Amino acid sequence: MVYPVARGTGPLLSAALSLLVLGEHMGLGGALGVLAVCGGIWLIAGGPALWRCANDPAQRVRVRAGLLWGALTGVLIASYTVVDGYAVKVLLVSPILVDYFGNLVRIPFMLPKCWRDRAAGPAAWRAQWRHALVVATLGPLAYVLVLYAARLAPLSHVAPAREVSMLFAALLGGRLLGEGDRGLRLLGAAGMAVGVALLALG
Repeated sequence: MVYPVARGTGPLLSAALSLLVLGEHMGLGGALGVLAVCGGIWLIAGGPALWRCANDPAQRVRVRAGLLWGALTGVLIASYTVVDGYAVKVLLVSPILVDYFGNLVRIPFMLPKCWRDRAAGPAAWRAQWRHALVVATLGPLAYVLVLYAARLAPLSHVAPAREVSMLFAALLGGRLLGEGDRGLRLLGAAGMAVGVALLALG
């Protein structure tokens, strides 16, 4: 519940905030594209099955908590997306610098845990160094490319389009992890594809 709500509200709020903060304009096609992407995310994440959980009294509290935390996460996603978009579009800060300093600021938050368990770091590095290098390379590269796209195109288009990653995650999850609802996932993927096409056109 948390992940699809966060990933659905994030681009929706980002598009709305970019219109207010950055003075961007969006036509009917672009607005429909944003809604199609968000709807596709909802379908890929389970669609109607998410709401059926709310009918079970034992699940209702968890569903409400999931909606709350998902929405709060979406607000944070939209906030940093618009702040970063403002930095690269208006202040003309290099996308590489934005990502670099964002990673630098995270270090103090990780240091206490690393300091308390100093033996775990080297052990984890020896076991997972290949995976760590892949993530350390592709993660920043992906976000730098998003920031370059935000510099060239309206942020209200880029923010929803980057959620296409949900499409690949859903398709891989269905194949590699044996997750069900393939028809619903394909319908959601089609909705996202239509949404991105509408964003590109409008």
